[in-house]
Amino acid sequence: MLKLFLASLALVACTGAHAFKLYSEHAILVSDETGQILFEKGADAAVPIASLTKLMTAMVVLDSRPAMNEVLAIDESDVDELKHSKSHVPVGAKLTRHDVLRLALMSSDNRAAAALARTYHGGPQAFLGAVHAKLKMLGMTNTVIKEPSGLSPENTSTAADLAKLAQAASHYPEIADITTNASDVVRMNGRNVVFHNTNRLVGARGWDILLSKTGFTNEAGRCLIMRIKQAGKSATLVLLNASGNASRQADALSLRRLIGGNLSAKRISIR
Repeated sequence: MLKLFLASLALVACTGAHAFKLYSEHAILVSDETGQILFEKGADAAVPIASLTKLMTAMVVLDSRPAMNEVLAIDESDVDELKHSKSHVPVGAKLTRHDVLRLALMSSDNRAAAALARTYHGGPQAFLGAVHAKLKMLGMTNTVIKEPSGLSPENTSTAADLAKLAQAASHYPEIADITTNASDVVRMNGRNVVFHNTNRLVGARGWDILLSKTGFTNEAGRCLIMRIKQAGKSATLVLLNASGNASRQADALSLRRLIGGNLSAKRISIR
């Protein structure tokens, strides 16, 4: 891990575009103030996006203005039968919709995301209809979402489209607040359970994170969306298909340093 961080620092120190390198297969960095693309690498390739999907799920649910204090019960149908992923939320657990949203976003729980879609007004098909309408509204023309969690490799997008998703999600105070908490306590089955953010950079020294979401499946690799502030400037970054957590964090550090020093520079493109 140390070698990856040292390598990323050395790469950022180089000023030529030919010298800049990221470990992630696809990436983009966009200035929030100007909309300028500061860095891109394969940003128009459509690839699986894993749990980055959950940002869309959260927006669509909040758009429907449901009762956030309504109690939802986690159902057998919410269990992941595709990847058989683990969950800390047992079937039968009763939680408010707000707590279910917290679990879906902060700890990226797949059962929680499934429950949000299942209990959407009109059911799962109405939920997907709202997702497709939202994609069209945001101009995410290269994105396909077929289920709410991101477990399906058929949920695909581009780094460029996902930058639009992140910027839209940042306008929802609930999403910004939940995704930037390092940990939180959820009351479940009569006891308090601590859940942690899947992004280890949240709460880390030196990081001012305004929005965050991680993702991982074997098909998607390690993925990350963040809006961050550096040197008084904010930007949105998307990283797709990194090989591991260490390389994903090293890439985030590289782009953060680029924000601090080169927001007005000519953009770097790697094809």
